[in-house]
Amino acid sequence: MGHGDRRVGERPGTTPFPSNLPALTSVRFFLALGVVLFHYQLQWSWDSETATGLLDRARLGVDAFFILSGFVLTHAYREALEAGRLNYGRFLVARFARIYPAHIAVLAFVGVMVAGASLIGAEFDRDFYNPLGLLTTLLLVHAWLPEVIKAEWNGPSWSLSAEWFAYLAFPAFAWVGLKLRNRPGLLLALAGAVFVALDLFYQAVFGKVVVHAEAGMGILRIIPEFLYGIALYRLGQPITLTRPVAVATAWASALALLTLMHLKADDRLVVVMAGPLILALALLSKTGTTGPLASRTLLLGGEASYALYLVHMPVLIAWKGVISALTGQDSSYVLAWWEVGALLALTLAAAVALHLLFEGPARSWIRRQADRVWPQPDARARMKPGSQPPDV
Repeated sequence: MGHGDRRVGERPGTTPFPSNLPALTSVRFFLALGVVLFHYQLQWSWDSETATGLLDRARLGVDAFFILSGFVLTHAYREALEAGRLNYGRFLVARFARIYPAHIAVLAFVGVMVAGASLIGAEFDRDFYNPLGLLTTLLLVHAWLPEVIKAEWNGPSWSLSAEWFAYLAFPAFAWVGLKLRNRPGLLLALAGAVFVALDLFYQAVFGKVVVHAEAGMGILRIIPEFLYGIALYRLGQPITLTRPVAVATAWASALALLTLMHLKADDRLVVVMAGPLILALALLSKTGTTGPLASRTLLLGGEASYALYLVHMPVLIAWKGVISALTGQDSSYVLAWWEVGALLALTLAAAVALHLLFEGPARSWIRRQADRVWPQPDARARMKPGSQPPDV
């Protein structure tokens, strides 16, 4: 499909988003790295919060992932949705293939750690690693209800639970997106209204803003943000910028977001401002101007970002456990600077290895099996290798 070809449902005179959106793949690496550094700064001695809010607000990269998920899935399945031929079974298998292989691998690693620590008599809070919590984590339902069961087998996996909920509910999200696809302003307003309503509800019931929802009903966090991503995609469909304007818009969006983070702006404002950056990066692809964001290194980092997000906490816990056992100090000790560097290198290597050696091959194998059950209706409609939309 040519860059300027008009696709199903595309308005005359508009330039569609190209199949490949490299900037949205690469930005995922920075979002995941931000979450990693947020957790690291809780373990080192430097009081970074006094100097800047960047590292603390980096945890909101999870929200950017939720917005990105709505945007990218609308992009990937738009033609099928508008033609009324979305195969829900095939969609769920593809989503299962995306999140479950790495999820299971990391859970197995944590299980080995817990078993090993129990065998050698290491001290750790066994309440966090209970069988029922393991089951809810395995099934990815531990962020669907108020947190009555501790499920800390892999803390960051709460967001996978929220994503899985959004995948299951995708037909409902897509229906809303289709009904309002020619009225993106109204779609944005709807996402905003849902966000405000859920925020007020969460504050009333749990005493926190909704962007702090995690294991306790984290699904409330993804609902308006996923819808926000869909709205941004529909907003961007008819927009075409010149190269200089697209580049300037991307830089301005990034600087605005980083400034708000640095100034410790309200978390909800930071989340809202992640949307324009995602849209600006996608619009860059319409001009063919992505620069270093299309480099092989950053693309690999973006592709391995999910693995990075999943492995960083287990690797951190394992590291501190081993160092504590060797030195005799408590596992709550403060990380030395050399440890932070070594941990980051080890974690990045583990993430790339998990992605290349297990996550990617397992995903491909599962999708091949799905091809046998649900053959593609037109093989010519398949995207060429290397032209797939970014996967989240």
